Amino acid sequence: MANDTDAFAGVLGRIPLLEPAPEVDGGLFPAKAFAGEVVPFEITAFREGHDLIGVDLLLLDPSGEQTAHRMHPLGVEHPDRWGALALLEAEGEWRFRMQAWADEWATWRAVADKKIPVGVDVSVTFQEGAILAERAAADTRRPKAERRMLSDLARMLREEAAPPEARLAAASEQRVAQVMTERPVVSLQTLSETRRIVVERSAAGVGAWYEFFPRSIGAKRRSDGSWQSGTFRSAALRLPEVAAMGFDVVYLPPIHPIGRSYRKGANNALTAGPNDPGSPWAIGSPEGGHDAIHPELGTVEDLRHFLGKAELSGLEVALDLALQASPDHPWVTSHPEWFTTLPDGTIAYAENPPKKYQDIYPLNFDNDYDGLRHEVRRIVEHWISLGIRIFRVDNPHTKPLRFWEWLIHDVNATHPEVVFLAEAFSRPAVMQTLAKAGFQQSYSYFTWRNTKDELEEFLTTISRDWAPFYRANLFVNTPDILTEYLQFGGRPAFKIRAAIAATAGPLWGVYSGYELYESVARPGAEEYIDNEKYEFKPRDFARAAASGDSLAPYLTMLNQARNAHPALRQLRNLTLHSSDDDAVLVYSKHLEARFSRSGKSDTVIVVANVDPHSVRETLVHLDVTALGLEPGAEFEVRDLVTGQRWNWSARNYVRLDAFYEPVHILHVKEPS
Repeated sequence: MANDTDAFAGVLGRIPLLEPAPEVDGGLFPAKAFAGEVVPFEITAFREGHDLIGVDLLLLDPSGEQTAHRMHPLGVEHPDRWGALALLEAEGEWRFRMQAWADEWATWRAVADKKIPVGVDVSVTFQEGAILAERAAADTRRPKAERRMLSDLARMLREEAAPPEARLAAASEQRVAQVMTERPVVSLQTLSETRRIVVERSAAGVGAWYEFFPRSIGAKRRSDGSWQSGTFRSAALRLPEVAAMGFDVVYLPPIHPIGRSYRKGANNALTAGPNDPGSPWAIGSPEGGHDAIHPELGTVEDLRHFLGKAELSGLEVALDLALQASPDHPWVTSHPEWFTTLPDGTIAYAENPPKKYQDIYPLNFDNDYDGLRHEVRRIVEHWISLGIRIFRVDNPHTKPLRFWEWLIHDVNATHPEVVFLAEAFSRPAVMQTLAKAGFQQSYSYFTWRNTKDELEEFLTTISRDWAPFYRANLFVNTPDILTEYLQFGGRPAFKIRAAIAATAGPLWGVYSGYELYESVARPGAEEYIDNEKYEFKPRDFARAAASGDSLAPYLTMLNQARNAHPALRQLRNLTLHSSDDDAVLVYSKHLEARFSRSGKSDTVIVVANVDPHSVRETLVHLDVTALGLEPGAEFEVRDLVTGQRWNWSARNYVRLDAFYEPVHILHVKEPS
């Protein structure tokens, strides 16, 4: 009589397969990748006893074609963990699972190598090997020559008159090992559950961003001292210069009409003068709201002109999506339910104590969720229709996360090329969940990670721990963020931060003025004095370039290095190395030849003195196997910053003068 335990199915297969990766929250959300990304897949697999196993990664691309990739043990530090790298190029939803199997030939070889030399069970051991060779030879999927070779091997193993050492040598030949590895003799096949990974277009994961305010480009002082705003057409004149520095994306703050009520003045003053332009994030006036263009910037046709010039320069345009309103926004009268009304009848304005934003009303999604979300969807579709494919979303962590999950998936269902960047500085769980909900990119705390220890922890997090779902865009500054490191680090600090941002991750960005070393903060705040959020700020880039007082050539060099070295355009290939100095950060990025379009491997080593006030001399210690080299290898490196060349090995002396060149960006010459 069966007992209740007979009905228990369990979760373990014949060969246990556990903890597949990449995986997000047990498969609740799909993992992410971008087109052209090399993704590490992993699984824990083992069986009872000492018999050997093999594991394959089975990938199903969006067209339904399946490919198999042999997985390999990850080493003694990760017992029973198997891994494989795969290049994902086609956009769309991929599916993957792992298949484990008993490797009967490898198991037999391991037993035979122990028994035959000491004369234990010689006859029966060779018979077992012959049976396996005969099974392999009977496989009609193998080439005929291979089947004949295996049949000959089976006869040799059964030849009792032949010396045991000769028969074992025949079974150990390199050709036999090769075919039995490529097409093993298997049993006990076990499949894991299927997991999803969504591959988005490359711009979702790779790009160099440049932020500027179009109203400042071409702004002119009138005779009465007031400013005449720049326009889309004057701003378009700046685009070739941005493209020449190697940037891919131009990001524009909000371009909509700006409210008059409670408009902020210069340096965030509570009272604005009659000619102060106000913050672009205080959206909405009688001229329109989120689907309108500020009249001083131009018309829809002027925007189309700007977008056309950007395309000709090889640039994409990202537009700010800031879901908030000024007191003058048309929504305030047409949809007061979309805001929070206080007991005294007034509408609540935005606060982030001690900061107050009287010129901005936050939206309240809980009063009319359906009405508000469909209005936002309409607005996004409007800008998509005009040619916008990237949205930088302001403060998404202050809106319901289920709204973002719906909006991004609804937009991407019909416009899979559209990319959303989350400008969220919040708690880790919130930032992670925004990415899981659909945001393709995210701001991060990179700007405040400045010491060697802080950077090592941060880079490990974004390249490994969070990589299956989170892509950090490493902006070095923003209109709101001028860190103490930049305020007091002098010009070396600007080089250091840009070099790390451009090489540590495939996404990075700068806010206009960085190349001019702007570093003066408003007293008591970690943001720029005479902040461009509240006033026009035309800059003389040409004069700075002519005087040699510009960082633009350095930024150009960084972007050229990114374009020339595909290893720098990957996310998950970063390896930390060590130095004897607590201010010298060392990491590398390696791309195997099989994943490179050139057919050559690509390796870059970055050695950065993160103390902008010092000269550092130290020893750098490299794990050369992470560079694709054999232990003990010596190799040539060329500094992409200075052009100098050195011969390196696992242990190297460096001297980094923060006041000269604080960072080595070293390309490893591929061995001949």
